[in-house]
Amino acid sequence: MKISLLVLLGLGAAVYALLCAWVYARQRALIYYPVPERASAAGESITLPVEGAVLKVWTLPRPGSRALLYFGGNAEDVSASLDDFSLAMPDRSLYFINYRGYGGSTGAPTEAALIADALAVFDTLHKDHDEIAVVGRSLGSGVAVQLAAARPVSKLVLVTPFDSLARVGQGAMPWLPVALLMQDRYESTRFAPRVTSPTLLLVAAKDAVIPPSHATALLAAFAAGRARAVEVPGAGHNDIQLWPQYYRDIAGFLR
Repeated sequence: MKISLLVLLGLGAAVYALLCAWVYARQRALIYYPVPERASAAGESITLPVEGAVLKVWTLPRPGSRALLYFGGNAEDVSASLDDFSLAMPDRSLYFINYRGYGGSTGAPTEAALIADALAVFDTLHKDHDEIAVVGRSLGSGVAVQLAAARPVSKLVLVTPFDSLARVGQGAMPWLPVALLMQDRYESTRFAPRVTSPTLLLVAAKDAVIPPSHATALLAAFAAGRARAVEVPGAGHNDIQLWPQYYRDIAGFLR
Protein backbone atom coordinates (compact mmCIF):
# COMPACT_ATOMS: atom_id res chain seq x y z
CA MET A 1 0.00 0.00 0.00
CA LYS A 2 2.86 2.37 0.82
CA ILE A 3 4.41 1.70 -2.58
CA SER A 4 1.08 2.30 -4.34
CA LEU A 5 0.60 5.56 -2.46
CA LEU A 6 4.08 6.70 -3.38
CA VAL A 7 3.41 5.83 -7.03
CA LEU A 8 0.17 7.82 -6.99
CA LEU A 9 1.87 10.79 -5.37
CA GLY A 10 4.66 10.57 -7.92
CA LEU A 11 2.21 10.44 -10.81
CA GLY A 12 0.28 13.38 -9.39
CA ALA A 13 3.48 15.39 -9.01
CA ALA A 14 4.50 14.53 -12.56
CA VAL A 15 1.14 15.59 -13.98
CA TYR A 16 1.27 18.84 -12.00
CA ALA A 17 4.81 19.54 -13.22
CA LEU A 18 3.74 18.88 -16.82
CA LEU A 19 0.79 21.24 -16.40
CA CYS A 20 3.07 23.95 -15.04
CA ALA A 21 5.47 23.40 -17.94
CA TRP A 22 2.59 23.64 -20.44
CA VAL A 23 1.33 26.88 -18.90
CA TYR A 24 4.83 28.34 -18.92
CA ALA A 25 5.37 27.43 -22.57
CA ARG A 26 1.93 28.65 -23.67
CA GLN A 27 1.58 31.64 -21.38
CA ARG A 28 1.61 34.34 -24.06
CA ALA A 29 -1.10 32.52 -25.97
CA LEU A 30 -3.09 32.53 -22.72
CA ILE A 31 -2.44 36.25 -22.08
CA TYR A 32 -2.90 37.80 -25.53
CA TYR A 33 -5.98 37.34 -27.71
CA PRO A 34 -5.35 39.24 -30.96
CA VAL A 35 -8.36 40.40 -32.96
CA PRO A 36 -8.38 40.41 -36.78
CA GLU A 37 -8.14 43.53 -38.88
CA ARG A 38 -11.47 45.28 -39.27
CA ALA A 39 -12.80 48.23 -41.22
CA SER A 40 -14.08 51.34 -39.46
CA ALA A 41 -16.14 54.22 -40.76
CA ALA A 42 -15.28 56.40 -37.76
CA GLY A 43 -11.76 57.36 -38.78
CA GLU A 44 -8.82 56.43 -40.96
CA SER A 45 -5.96 54.02 -40.48
CA ILE A 46 -2.29 54.84 -40.68
CA THR A 47 0.80 52.71 -40.23
CA LEU A 48 3.66 53.51 -37.89
CA PRO A 49 6.93 51.59 -38.25
CA VAL A 50 8.56 50.58 -34.97
CA GLU A 51 11.52 48.35 -34.27
CA GLY A 52 10.62 44.86 -35.48
CA ALA A 53 7.03 45.62 -36.51
CA VAL A 54 4.60 47.95 -38.26
CA LEU A 55 1.67 49.15 -36.17
CA LYS A 56 -1.76 49.91 -37.55
CA VAL A 57 -3.28 52.94 -35.83
CA TRP A 58 -6.83 54.20 -36.14
CA THR A 59 -6.88 57.97 -36.09
CA LEU A 60 -9.22 60.92 -36.32
CA PRO A 61 -7.19 64.09 -36.95
CA ARG A 62 -8.41 67.36 -35.48
CA PRO A 63 -7.02 70.92 -35.59
CA GLY A 64 -4.83 71.92 -32.65
CA SER A 65 -2.11 70.41 -30.54
CA ARG A 66 -4.22 68.26 -28.18
CA ALA A 67 -4.35 64.50 -28.71
CA LEU A 68 -5.65 61.32 -27.08
CA LEU A 69 -3.68 58.07 -27.25
CA TYR A 70 -5.72 54.93 -26.53
CA PHE A 71 -4.49 51.46 -25.55
CA GLY A 72 -7.25 48.87 -25.55
CA GLY A 73 -8.04 45.76 -23.61
CA ASN A 74 -7.30 42.21 -24.58
CA ALA A 75 -9.34 41.00 -27.57
CA GLU A 76 -10.66 44.56 -28.01
CA ASP A 77 -11.34 45.96 -31.46
CA VAL A 78 -10.12 49.49 -30.74
CA SER A 79 -11.70 50.90 -33.89
CA ALA A 80 -15.14 50.15 -32.42
CA SER A 81 -14.60 52.77 -29.69
CA LEU A 82 -13.35 55.52 -31.97
CA ASP A 83 -16.76 56.96 -32.84
CA ASP A 84 -17.94 57.30 -29.23
CA PHE A 85 -14.65 58.89 -28.16
CA SER A 86 -14.84 61.31 -31.08
CA LEU A 87 -18.26 62.50 -29.89
CA ALA A 88 -17.15 62.80 -26.27
CA MET A 89 -13.88 64.60 -27.10
CA PRO A 90 -14.37 66.76 -30.20
CA ASP A 91 -11.33 68.94 -29.44
CA ARG A 92 -8.64 66.25 -29.60
CA SER A 93 -6.98 64.25 -32.33
CA LEU A 94 -7.50 60.56 -31.59
CA TYR A 95 -4.98 57.74 -31.97
CA PHE A 96 -6.10 54.18 -31.18
CA ILE A 97 -3.30 51.61 -31.20
CA ASN A 98 -3.48 48.04 -32.46
CA TYR A 99 -0.86 46.10 -30.52
CA ARG A 100 1.63 43.90 -32.32
CA GLY A 101 -0.29 41.01 -33.87
CA TYR A 102 -3.63 42.81 -33.37
CA GLY A 103 -5.88 44.34 -36.00
CA GLY A 104 -3.45 44.47 -38.91
CA SER A 105 -0.28 45.24 -36.94
CA THR A 106 2.65 42.92 -37.58
CA GLY A 107 4.83 41.18 -35.00
CA ALA A 108 4.03 39.25 -31.84
CA PRO A 109 2.95 40.79 -28.51
CA THR A 110 5.15 40.71 -25.44
CA GLU A 111 5.32 43.15 -22.53
CA ALA A 112 8.72 44.48 -23.56
CA ALA A 113 7.58 44.98 -27.16
CA LEU A 114 4.29 46.67 -26.27
CA ILE A 115 5.98 49.11 -23.89
CA ALA A 116 8.70 49.92 -26.44
CA ASP A 117 6.02 50.47 -29.08
CA ALA A 118 4.04 52.78 -26.77
CA LEU A 119 7.13 54.90 -26.13
CA ALA A 120 7.92 55.08 -29.84
CA VAL A 121 4.35 56.05 -30.77
CA PHE A 122 4.26 58.74 -28.08
CA ASP A 123 7.56 60.20 -29.26
CA THR A 124 6.28 60.29 -32.86
CA LEU A 125 3.00 61.96 -31.92
CA HIS A 126 4.68 64.43 -29.57
CA LYS A 127 6.35 66.07 -32.55
CA ASP A 128 2.92 67.33 -33.67
CA HIS A 129 1.01 67.42 -30.37
CA ASP A 130 2.18 69.34 -27.33
CA GLU A 131 -0.48 67.81 -25.08
CA ILE A 132 -1.12 64.06 -25.19
CA ALA A 133 -3.56 62.41 -22.80
CA VAL A 134 -3.50 58.63 -22.49
CA VAL A 135 -6.32 56.16 -21.87
CA GLY A 136 -5.50 52.52 -21.10
CA ARG A 137 -8.16 49.87 -20.62
CA SER A 138 -7.57 46.54 -18.86
CA LEU A 139 -4.39 45.17 -20.48
CA GLY A 140 -3.86 48.66 -21.86
CA SER A 141 -3.75 50.08 -18.35
CA GLY A 142 -0.52 48.19 -17.78
CA VAL A 143 0.95 49.71 -20.95
CA ALA A 144 -0.37 53.20 -20.13
CA VAL A 145 1.08 53.29 -16.60
CA GLN A 146 4.56 52.43 -17.83
CA LEU A 147 4.28 54.99 -20.63
CA ALA A 148 3.17 57.73 -18.22
CA ALA A 149 6.05 56.85 -15.90
CA ALA A 150 8.54 57.53 -18.72
CA ARG A 151 6.99 60.31 -20.81
CA PRO A 152 5.26 63.70 -20.18
CA VAL A 153 1.67 62.47 -20.47
CA SER A 154 -0.71 65.37 -19.76
CA LYS A 155 -3.39 63.23 -18.09
CA LEU A 156 -3.84 59.50 -17.56
CA VAL A 157 -7.06 57.48 -17.47
CA LEU A 158 -6.96 53.82 -16.42
CA VAL A 159 -10.09 51.77 -17.11
CA THR A 160 -10.65 48.50 -15.18
CA PRO A 161 -6.96 48.55 -14.20
CA PHE A 162 -4.86 46.09 -12.23
CA ASP A 163 -1.98 46.35 -9.82
CA SER A 164 -0.12 43.42 -11.36
CA LEU A 165 -1.15 41.04 -14.13
CA ALA A 166 0.73 38.32 -12.30
CA ARG A 167 -1.47 38.84 -9.22
CA VAL A 168 -4.61 38.82 -11.36
CA GLY A 169 -3.51 35.54 -12.92
CA GLN A 170 -2.65 34.06 -9.54
CA GLY A 171 -6.09 34.95 -8.23
CA ALA A 172 -7.75 33.35 -11.26
CA MET A 173 -5.72 30.12 -10.94
CA PRO A 174 -4.75 29.76 -7.28
CA TRP A 175 -3.90 26.10 -7.78
CA LEU A 176 -0.93 27.00 -10.03
CA PRO A 177 2.20 29.04 -9.17
CA VAL A 178 1.20 31.64 -11.79
CA ALA A 179 3.13 34.46 -10.13
CA LEU A 180 6.32 32.43 -10.46
CA LEU A 181 5.68 31.28 -14.03
CA MET A 182 4.65 34.57 -15.68
CA GLN A 183 7.13 36.44 -17.84
CA ASP A 184 4.90 39.35 -18.92
CA ARG A 185 3.92 40.57 -15.47
CA TYR A 186 2.87 44.21 -16.03
CA GLU A 187 3.71 45.23 -12.47
CA SER A 188 1.86 48.55 -12.54
CA THR A 189 2.42 49.22 -8.84
CA ARG A 190 6.17 49.41 -9.55
CA PHE A 191 5.69 52.23 -12.06
CA ALA A 192 2.77 54.15 -10.54
CA PRO A 193 4.97 56.09 -8.05
CA ARG A 194 6.88 57.58 -11.02
CA VAL A 195 3.75 58.93 -12.74
CA THR A 196 3.53 62.71 -12.42
CA SER A 197 0.40 63.31 -14.50
CA PRO A 198 -3.07 63.62 -12.91
CA THR A 199 -4.64 60.18 -13.04
CA LEU A 200 -8.20 58.81 -13.01
CA LEU A 201 -9.03 55.17 -12.33
CA LEU A 202 -12.42 53.99 -13.63
CA VAL A 203 -13.42 50.87 -11.73
CA ALA A 204 -16.24 48.50 -12.68
CA ALA A 205 -18.07 47.63 -9.47
CA LYS A 206 -19.02 44.14 -10.70
CA ASP A 207 -15.78 43.31 -12.47
CA ALA A 208 -15.35 39.53 -12.32
CA VAL A 209 -12.25 39.50 -14.56
CA ILE A 210 -10.17 42.05 -12.63
CA PRO A 211 -11.82 42.42 -9.20
CA PRO A 212 -11.94 46.02 -7.89
CA SER A 213 -9.45 45.12 -5.14
CA HIS A 214 -6.70 45.26 -7.78
CA ALA A 215 -7.60 48.86 -8.63
CA THR A 216 -7.59 49.71 -4.93
CA ALA A 217 -4.05 48.34 -4.61
CA LEU A 218 -2.93 50.27 -7.68
CA LEU A 219 -4.45 53.53 -6.41
CA ALA A 220 -2.46 53.19 -3.18
CA ALA A 221 0.78 52.98 -5.18
CA PHE A 222 0.48 56.48 -6.68
CA ALA A 223 1.98 59.50 -4.97
CA ALA A 224 -0.39 61.21 -2.56
CA GLY A 225 -2.97 63.31 -4.38
CA ARG A 226 -1.80 62.12 -7.80
CA ALA A 227 -4.67 59.76 -8.58
CA ARG A 228 -8.30 59.22 -7.72
CA ALA A 229 -10.73 56.40 -8.42
CA VAL A 230 -14.35 56.50 -9.57
CA GLU A 231 -16.49 53.39 -9.35
CA VAL A 232 -19.14 52.70 -11.99
CA PRO A 233 -21.98 50.96 -10.13
CA GLY A 234 -23.38 47.87 -11.84
CA ALA A 235 -20.73 47.82 -14.55
CA GLY A 236 -18.75 44.71 -15.41
CA HIS A 237 -15.34 44.32 -16.99
CA ASN A 238 -16.57 44.07 -20.57
CA ASP A 239 -19.57 46.42 -20.50
CA ILE A 240 -18.31 49.45 -18.59
CA GLN A 241 -18.33 51.50 -21.82
CA LEU A 242 -22.11 51.03 -22.08
CA TRP A 243 -22.75 53.09 -18.96
CA PRO A 244 -23.43 56.83 -19.55
CA GLN A 245 -20.99 57.72 -16.78
CA TYR A 246 -18.08 56.19 -18.72
CA TYR A 247 -17.55 58.76 -21.47
CA ARG A 248 -18.84 61.60 -19.29
CA ASP A 249 -16.22 60.96 -16.61
CA ILE A 250 -13.38 60.53 -19.08
CA ALA A 251 -14.27 63.66 -21.06
CA GLY A 252 -14.75 65.71 -17.89
CA PHE A 253 -11.39 64.63 -16.50
CA LEU A 254 -9.54 65.37 -19.74
CA ARG A 255 -10.92 68.89 -20.19
